[in-house]
Amino acid sequence: MDVTQYEFEIKRHALIRAMQRGVTPDMIEATLKGGSIERFGKNNVRFYKRYRRFTVICVDEVCGDRIKIVTIETRC
Repeated sequence: MDVTQYEFEIKRHALIRAMQRGVTPDMIEATLKGGSIERFGKNNVRFYKRYRRFTVICVDEVCGDRIKIVTIETRC
C-alpha cells in the first residue's frame, strides 16, 4: 500500500490519547511515514513502529483519498 497518495487526518481524540500515553507528534509522524503497515477488515489499517521503550500503533480508517487516524496505542 502506497501511503504517499493519501492525505492524513488526525482526530482530536487520537491526539489527546497519544499525549496521555507519552507519544509525541514526532513519533506519530515517523510511524506514519516509516512504520510497517497491516491491513485488517474492509477499510482499516494499522501503522506500527518499534521504539526503545514501546511500540506505537496508529489505528486508521481509509475513506476515499483520506486516512483518518482513529486512535493511537502503545504496547510494550
